[in-house]
Amino acid sequence: MPVSFDQPTRNRAVLVDGVRTPFVRAFGVFTRLDTIDLGVAAVRALLERTGIPGDEVDGVIWGGVILPSASVNIGREIVLDVGLPTSVEATTVSRACTSGLVAITQAVAAVERGEADVVIAGGSDSTSNAEVKFPQSFVHKTAPVLMSSKSTVLDYFRLLGRLSIRRDLIPQRPSIRERTTGELMGESAERMAADNEISREAQDAFAAQSHGRAARAIASGRFADEVISVDTPDGTTVKADDIVRPDTSIEKLAKLRPAFAKDGTLTAGNSSALTDGAAAVLIMSEQKARSLGLSPRVAFRSWSYDAVDPADQLLIGPALSVPRALKRAGMSLGDVDLVDIHEAFAAQVLSVLKAMGSAGFARERLGLEEAVGVLRAEDINVHGGSIALGHPFAATGARMVITVANELRAGNKATAILGICAAGGQSGAVVLEAAS
Repeated sequence: MPVSFDQPTRNRAVLVDGVRTPFVRAFGVFTRLDTIDLGVAAVRALLERTGIPGDEVDGVIWGGVILPSASVNIGREIVLDVGLPTSVEATTVSRACTSGLVAITQAVAAVERGEADVVIAGGSDSTSNAEVKFPQSFVHKTAPVLMSSKSTVLDYFRLLGRLSIRRDLIPQRPSIRERTTGELMGESAERMAADNEISREAQDAFAAQSHGRAARAIASGRFADEVISVDTPDGTTVKADDIVRPDTSIEKLAKLRPAFAKDGTLTAGNSSALTDGAAAVLIMSEQKARSLGLSPRVAFRSWSYDAVDPADQLLIGPALSVPRALKRAGMSLGDVDLVDIHEAFAAQVLSVLKAMGSAGFARERLGLEEAVGVLRAEDINVHGGSIALGHPFAATGARMVITVANELRAGNKATAILGICAAGGQSGAVVLEAAS
């Protein structure tokens, strides 16, 4: 793991380009495209834009959360479907919502260790194609009969008599629920809102900010360099994100009902939506990029991956990962020009900001004498975030890297910090710096 560029590295890894599909609401226009299809669209567009020959690619590292049971190494399937040389190896990483970021930093580490010169990294998810499963009791009862060559017609009739429609045959509804606590992620975020005294009004204000900034970014063409068009099987061409609401207001958001608790503060409006999408970046050694005539956009100064007790504050992790990544880079919060925090829920983002501004949190959880730093809601996510744009789980980290990399260049800024929370009480953060 890189610590700082003050230490010698074999190669400096840089991002030369990145693209993403439109992020669209689940069960919408991308329903007939699974996570592999979406990944193929992003990787193919990335290769076409950069003009990189397939035989220059050393490997693909891909993030995925909702993995198809028949093809869990979706990175390899993307290699084959895109038509890259069959010698291009691929790995799929799964670390909940940090998966896309993990894929990128693993690619960076591989390049800096000299294991590769050119790596494609990113992530994709299709919530629309999440597999609906029968209860495990169905498997336990049917497998002994179905898998035995000695089973008779009578065995099958006896099996039918043992099956319960309610307990064994009704498919299970997929949900984002913690295995260890039994809580839905939204329920955990409700507890965070209560524990940290994050009001419904503050959450709605943050959600309105996210939508407003994302809408302005789209209208100004700020995302034109990162969003590609995707053709669906029915011939529809999808060119833009479809979750962003330009007319969202605090007043409209205040009318929505709580989504996770009768008297709760989290709603569909101040939470990220179920989303389909993919994002891909091209990571190279700086020497390789320049030899191919490509201009590096950003380099990766440091990162940190961390975890907390899921029974505590499930999504508070960025308040740990951000300062730890900054410390490894030899920086403080005041040294960075841009801060981008993943928006799973407005309550989670505001809780993270409150923790970072707390001297008590710094002492108890980080061993620091002073707070990490004060950040207001308006100080982060200059182009909105997942509440407005959507959250295809494994694609979000890559989307954040692409957006911030482009903003560093467009805004003539030097450094940025990204933080992202994830299921299981996990988190990650990465420090980016503009590549000269």
